[in-house]
Amino acid sequence: MKFIVSSQTLLKQLQSIGGVLNSSNTLPILDNFLFEINDQKLTISCSDLESTMTSTIPIDAKSEGNIAIPAKMLLDILKTFPNHPLTFSIDEKMGIEISSDYGKYKLSGFSGAEFPKSPVIEAPSTVTISSFIFQRAIEKTIFASGNDDLRPVMSGIFVQLSESDLTFVATDAHKLVRYTRNDVKSSSPASFIVPKKPMNLLKGLLQNFDGDVTINYNESNASIAFNDILLICRLVDGKYPNYDAVIPKENPNRLTVDRNSFFQSIKRVSIFANKTTHQVRLKINGSELNISAEDVDFSNEANERLTCSYEGESMEIGFNSRFLNEMLQNTDSDNVIFELSAPNRAGILIPDNSDDGEDILMLVMPVMLNS
Repeated sequence: MKFIVSSQTLLKQLQSIGGVLNSSNTLPILDNFLFEINDQKLTISCSDLESTMTSTIPIDAKSEGNIAIPAKMLLDILKTFPNHPLTFSIDEKMGIEISSDYGKYKLSGFSGAEFPKSPVIEAPSTVTISSFIFQRAIEKTIFASGNDDLRPVMSGIFVQLSESDLTFVATDAHKLVRYTRNDVKSSSPASFIVPKKPMNLLKGLLQNFDGDVTINYNESNASIAFNDILLICRLVDGKYPNYDAVIPKENPNRLTVDRNSFFQSIKRVSIFANKTTHQVRLKINGSELNISAEDVDFSNEANERLTCSYEGESMEIGFNSRFLNEMLQNTDSDNVIFELSAPNRAGILIPDNSDDGEDILMLVMPVMLNS
């Protein structure tokens, strides 16, 4: 088996899909990239058993076949080359020789037959979304997903398709984000939970791609295809919590404040908060928002005042500053609206000016204030 490929083209493709690779694998074969040559095309795959990513590039090949090549070694050598052609020659004993203008390099590969086969998605449903919308939906929700292995449904992103809109939801039981697009519709309503790792990989890859993303899915798996990349992942098995029931519907108190001032203020004040609870106290009265934090054990204390617009009764409420910071960091409007009902009920954060067709709602649970 012999083929010629540009070093930088190959490196770019390997780096695109290489995020799937784990640092420690149960199966040694998963430390490799699978190279398959067919019809003057090179298809490269890598997998962690839960997700498989493949990428296809045109090459100049003398024959067809497949081989598994050690991933780390291949990436390390490719990073050292400027952009020029490399010739890969593979013998019957899976010995690999790479020839370049600089010299020759030999390493051992493994039989491609040992590599796990990608799951075939039978009887799939299909939906097509623009890469911008898909990337933005992931970006706006993924930070709110959980990391608890005991509650796997919360460690993914819930995707809900309906005849009127597309909704992405993520929650870790302390904070929740619901991202809805009314400009994406599906003829057949469906819902599924995509794990966090493949969503994180897609978030990065879709930033550099402008076009459509095709999603095929059934009960257990989903495939996401765009450009020359295909990601197949196992969906999270389980029922997603009823997130609508958690969102308070009656919120008579409405605070509007400059997002950046609020964000910077919380960042500064939270340095003085208790290191276990990260609690900051919001005291709202008329057009004044007072943000304070204290750590009694170390006599640390901070107070700041912001001007705001507020409709409702005076209120004092506590939040975990880390959750507030994450939400404000992932909001790109000039002002944010904070809807509150009572000190023991969840607060709702809404960007003041969302894009057309976009509806973002962020919910954060309060923490009990020490009197």
